[in-house]
Amino acid sequence: MAHKELEEQDLEVKKVADHIYSLDPEGKRFATVLRDTIDQLLNGEVTGRYAWKQLFKTEKTHAGTLVEINLQREFKFADGGDVGDYDQHPMDYRILGVDVDCKFSQDFGGWMIPPEAMGYLCLLVWADDYKSRWSAGIFRVRKEWLNAGSNRDKKLTLKSEHREDKVHWLWRDAQLPENVLLHLPEATRNRILIEGPRQGQKRVIELFRRVQNRRIGRGSIRTAAQQLDYMARLREGKGRARTVLREEGIVIVGPYSKHQEIARKIGAEVPQRGEFVSFRVAEAMPHHGDRPHVELEGRHWVLATANDPVMTAPRLPKVTGEEEP
Repeated sequence: MAHKELEEQDLEVKKVADHIYSLDPEGKRFATVLRDTIDQLLNGEVTGRYAWKQLFKTEKTHAGTLVEINLQREFKFADGGDVGDYDQHPMDYRILGVDVDCKFSQDFGGWMIPPEAMGYLCLLVWADDYKSRWSAGIFRVRKEWLNAGSNRDKKLTLKSEHREDKVHWLWRDAQLPENVLLHLPEATRNRILIEGPRQGQKRVIELFRRVQNRRIGRGSIRTAAQQLDYMARLREGKGRARTVLREEGIVIVGPYSKHQEIARKIGAEVPQRGEFVSFRVAEAMPHHGDRPHVELEGRHWVLATANDPVMTAPRLPKVTGEEEP
């Protein structure tokens, strides 16, 4: 059944879906919540972890609760009402007067739906850090579309044949902001994640030295730094990443309008909310032809190639505060 047919039969589905779309037309806020929630679970600054499989079973079980809470915090959804035969199941949200339960699974199709939610709406959320993909959709809980619960809580699952035609997918297989450390070759990751105390600054420098022209999220930076003041590892200053790497011709741009414009003009990856990108530059010369360039400190710069000699990079224009607002 197409989305249009679902909407015609269920105006509440359309009402809730349209409202969420209005709050987040491109899904960027939703994707950021999922990225930040996974990073919150990994807790890299304390544990040094970077992969879902490194989590304890209890932490994985807690993921659904954190997704629910963080989505509510981001979108300011009201609390849902109590439903079920004895009003014993509190729904997670009330969106435009409609009660909605939020269910998250790292395995597509693994949503556990309580029998008390029968007849109500569920916001089904899936994210897979290994695939860097996520989905979210609205589903009306109906008995004929579910597998009977065989677990102790008698929770239900959506039949596989109805995962597409009975769910109004808001976003399907959308791009999840990348967990860079997870997707690096093991040898590269090992060179970055140097073991031992007081190695945080070295790890951050190595991260931006070895992972260039690729968007690096805050979670990866926290995991590399393993310090509460991880952002300080990026700033200008003796021994810090921007200062050290500038001597190697490498600049680090952040999620600020001035920095994003520099990245666009020079043809590099553009950092989004909570992201940073490093790349090596070279002073524009006649042999570079009409390659994209940017003017900094009164000189024109292009993305460096392996053939360009290493030279000290220019300083980036100052922004109001180094930490993302």
